[in-house]
Amino acid sequence: MKLGYEDLDVWNRAVDFAVRVIELVETVDTGRRHYRLFEQIEASSTSVSMNLAEGKGRNSKKEFVQFCYIARGSLYETITLLEVFRRKKWISDSAYSQHEKEGIEIVSMIKGLINALNKK
Repeated sequence: MKLGYEDLDVWNRAVDFAVRVIELVETVDTGRRHYRLFEQIEASSTSVSMNLAEGKGRNSKKEFVQFCYIARGSLYETITLLEVFRRKKWISDSAYSQHEKEGIEIVSMIKGLINALNKK
């Protein structure tokens, strides 16, 4: 049995994005660990797909839309943390750009999903 959210392209992209963010963060080596920041970026990156899944499981389109907005906010948070990591030189400019580009594509997909849900 498949759950409804597993068929959402945006959910699959968000899961892949979270995996890549976690893999990137695992390569960061700082002299002084900033565990809270690493925990936060792992939480925010995984929160995108988790909120899409939770929203899909809700009883109404209105609730689903609200969870899509929460997912989008988590994605913005993740990109902001990646920017902090870039400015601290913990990740390269190219790694940041690659993740930012993917994040922008996922934001666009979330926007499309919200628009589709609001039309129904």
